[in-house]
Amino acid sequence: MNSRILVVGGGYVGLYTALRLQRKLRKGEATITVVDPNSYMTYQPFLPEAAAGNLSPRHVVVPLRRVLDKAEILNGRIVRVDHANRTAEFQPEIGPGRELSYDVLVMAAGSVSRTLPVPGLAEHGIGFKTVGEAIHLRNHVLQQLAIADSSQSEEVRRKALSFVFVGAGFAGVEAIAELEDMARDASKLYRNVRPEDMRWMLVEASDRILPEVGPEMGRWTLGQLRGRGVDIRLNTRLESAEGQRIKLSDGTMFDSATLVWTAGVKPSPVVGAGDLPLDERGRIKATEYLTIDGLTGAFTAGDNAAVPDLTEPGAFCAPNAQHAVRQSKVLAGNVVASLRGRPLKPYRHSYAGSVAGLGLHLGVANVYGFKAKGLLAWFLHRTYHLSRVPTLNRKVRVMADWTLALFFRREFIALGGLERPREEFEAATRPQVYDGRLRKVG
Repeated sequence: MNSRILVVGGGYVGLYTALRLQRKLRKGEATITVVDPNSYMTYQPFLPEAAAGNLSPRHVVVPLRRVLDKAEILNGRIVRVDHANRTAEFQPEIGPGRELSYDVLVMAAGSVSRTLPVPGLAEHGIGFKTVGEAIHLRNHVLQQLAIADSSQSEEVRRKALSFVFVGAGFAGVEAIAELEDMARDASKLYRNVRPEDMRWMLVEASDRILPEVGPEMGRWTLGQLRGRGVDIRLNTRLESAEGQRIKLSDGTMFDSATLVWTAGVKPSPVVGAGDLPLDERGRIKATEYLTIDGLTGAFTAGDNAAVPDLTEPGAFCAPNAQHAVRQSKVLAGNVVASLRGRPLKPYRHSYAGSVAGLGLHLGVANVYGFKAKGLLAWFLHRTYHLSRVPTLNRKVRVMADWTLALFFRREFIALGGLERPREEFEAATRPQVYDGRLRKVG
């Protein structure tokens, strides 16, 4: 019997699960369909380096169709799951939706940014979960340096050179560290911009930063960033960003053209659009076998799932890449086992620790109790993530980028026009007035 396996999401869990399935399944045993809005998987730990120009953005993404050559790839979204009838409603990017039927469901939809009802956040905030956001943020920061360099207005300069990041977990700390390092280096090219002219601020609602590496390494990171001039506000919340006027809970107010939001994630909305069981935080209820609690023929893992942590009874696995990659291996094996009537294996993994990059040649690490900082931690950070990037093709391309960076400086070019490619052409086609007469260009 040829079973139909539907994988919802092409991120860590979706890609790795489908990759292992197409290797493990016998010919004709099952067909695999992967649904994702994008035609690629983004290796998110490298987004800060892509934003800083250390890596080409093309090298931090993995093309799904090339890697999953034995699977069907559909670009669009699953908007509703009806597991009772083994169907899912698929909406492509353009055109009418249709119903997909399946025998086995793998929910790997991942997460989206967790936002709060902060006035002005939706209008002025920038996320940091996709390669598009990383490219935009890089272009935006460089453009702000150009604005400040070209203006004689102190008000314009202060606003352009104020950069605010909210959230001091991995994403926020690595993003502000890499971009501050890049901007400090780039400022050498601008006659009227000095590193001390820039204001970098990290806002965190709790009393510490980078909790993933432990209190000691977190305090060291705090000292390093503050030593570089980063203004870190702990126990502080963003209250408003209306009109690009930043207002913090400690009473601080100033204008900033850059607001980056990295304050956590929540499960993708699709997990709640259907009949799948959810916990109080909106995550899919999972068992230790990575099956969906109470359902047959349904599996889940990653950010959208509440997976029991067997190494800490009563706890759940953290929503990070380390667990997602390892869960996908067990999940794929259990899908194959279920198709062949074999017993499933539980997911058990002791958290190995964390590594973080803080700019060129600087990092922090806490791996299996071994604590490192500075150059060694930076090397561990790059080595670990290089080993995790899918496919030899991408590993070689990342290594090539790093090797070239040893001999050449980073490029500091703001390609803002990439985000508005038709703007100049549209302006050229508009009617223009010369000498009081209406005349079309061309």
